[in-house]
Amino acid sequence: MNKKLRSTLVLLALLLIILIAGGSYLFFVQGKELDKNRDKLKELQAKALDPQELLAQYEDLLVKSNRLDSILANREFNIPQNLSSIKFYNFVNNITNGFSDKAQVNIEYLEQKQEKEFFYHDYKLSGFGYFNEVYNLIYAIEHSKELKKVTNINLGNLVQTKEGENPVYLVNFNINARTYFSSDNRFAPATFVENNLGSPTLYDAFYPLIRNEIPPNIDELLDVQGATLLALIPEGAFIADSKGNTYLIWEGEQVYLGYLTKIDYQNSRVSFILNKGGIIEKVDLQLDRTDLLKK
Repeated sequence: MNKKLRSTLVLLALLLIILIAGGSYLFFVQGKELDKNRDKLKELQAKALDPQELLAQYEDLLVKSNRLDSILANREFNIPQNLSSIKFYNFVNNITNGFSDKAQVNIEYLEQKQEKEFFYHDYKLSGFGYFNEVYNLIYAIEHSKELKKVTNINLGNLVQTKEGENPVYLVNFNINARTYFSSDNRFAPATFVENNLGSPTLYDAFYPLIRNEIPPNIDELLDVQGATLLALIPEGAFIADSKGNTYLIWEGEQVYLGYLTKIDYQNSRVSFILNKGGIIEKVDLQLDRTDLLKK
């Protein structure tokens, strides 16, 4: 057998081996994959829906979703999903934005914990302010749409004094608060709308009824102590204070620490109500008729 014929037979043998191996791969390996893919295709085709039917299902689910959102939005409180700890800082800043320059609020983040199926961020707030400012802060935390709770409160009175100014009566506070959140979105609507956080004005329970500090007479009003009634005229009353300064005042006008409440022309007398550090005092000034008779 010559060399050329032998090479041809070898190539034919290699080709035959390749064809057998390729056919075996296609039949035994890819054949199974093809059958599996065909079965999967048939299953998908069986589950395939008409576009109009899909649209109808979508609209039905949208109505149900909006109804659920409406129910959640009408609840007094919601529990948001994956709440950032930074959000409470922004919340407090918005609440205290309208506070006076006397107020101060500090926030300290403590920790994150789990309570049953929910989680919460724990904070400590401290500072001071007017009574109704502190009350407004507590009210806002307790009535916020996203569930927040005050867990502990300590309150005390604080008096700020500056020379030549009236004393300022404030309330200092330490408050522990929690903001709750969930790991899913089942407890809050898609659109967030905050509750009305405007608190009613309360009587300042920390304001002292009797005070040692008497405010200075910075407006140079009539000081009734040691004053003398000089004359009564239809327009009011002429009164001189202990320093000799003369004032013309009428009923309802403010004086130092109080008001002129009544001008009694028949008895030639004027009456004042004074508030001396919480102690209410009535003072009457009588026109001295002996001086008039002498004249």
